[in-house]
Amino acid sequence: MGIQQSARQAGSGGSAVKVIYRYLPALKGAVLLAFILFACLPLVQMTLISFTVTLPKPSVEVGSLSFSNYVNIWNEPNLRSAFVNSIAYVLINICITIPVAIPAAYAFSRMSFSGDKHLFLAFIAFRITPPVVLTLPIFQLFSAFGIVNSVFGIALAHCLFNLPISIWILQGFISAIPKEIDETAFLDGYSRPHFIWKFLLPQIAPGIAVTAFFCFMFSWVEVVFARILTTTNGKPISMAINALFGFQTDIGLIMAVTTVSMIPGAVLLFSVRNHLSLGFRVGRV
Repeated sequence: MGIQQSARQAGSGGSAVKVIYRYLPALKGAVLLAFILFACLPLVQMTLISFTVTLPKPSVEVGSLSFSNYVNIWNEPNLRSAFVNSIAYVLINICITIPVAIPAAYAFSRMSFSGDKHLFLAFIAFRITPPVVLTLPIFQLFSAFGIVNSVFGIALAHCLFNLPISIWILQGFISAIPKEIDETAFLDGYSRPHFIWKFLLPQIAPGIAVTAFFCFMFSWVEVVFARILTTTNGKPISMAINALFGFQTDIGLIMAVTTVSMIPGAVLLFSVRNHLSLGFRVGRV
């Protein structure tokens, strides 16, 4: 009897395991769907509020749906200039950081020189330093050069922090390329700049996309340097959103500005999605 009872229990346990395995894909799908809904709920709420009138306006009732918040973004000079400044930060930052980071990453990956590892570690240590710690020396340095309260000054400050992480990312991608490719190209008569331009850049295109994505994220949301190094000109969209909060805060306008501020990131992410996917896979390997 004991043997038969144990066999029945083992059989029931096996049946339970089979049932679990049978419904496991559906369970995974339900959990994934619940996570997606949880993640998208704030975005949906933000978008709905951006079309809602939240302050009394002539001929428009509070709580009604309207495009007035988005119209106000275009009609407000400070908001327009803030968007232009933020886009300028990103473009200047990427155009300076990546051309400088590629040869530096190539040097750390392919060449050996005295103190190379210590210098590479110093770059990484500089990147993990909080930006607020360096605001005073950067302010004094930029004041001496007359680039305080300018778009170029803010973008240059962003480059100081994006360059170390860019070198680190690109160095990993370059190291994944066999050195035999370099040697073969040099034997064929290619110079090092010609080799980097014609052979290396296509190989590390996913790494360049990942680097540009990280540069964009830092420049688009950074507020420390924008708060310290700007007084009237060069304020980014993050500072413009912060300035909208007051005694009577137009929540609908703030949500509209926030929604519009997400569009450039979404466009960039969609444009380089294939390179980003490949780049993160290579980085994981």
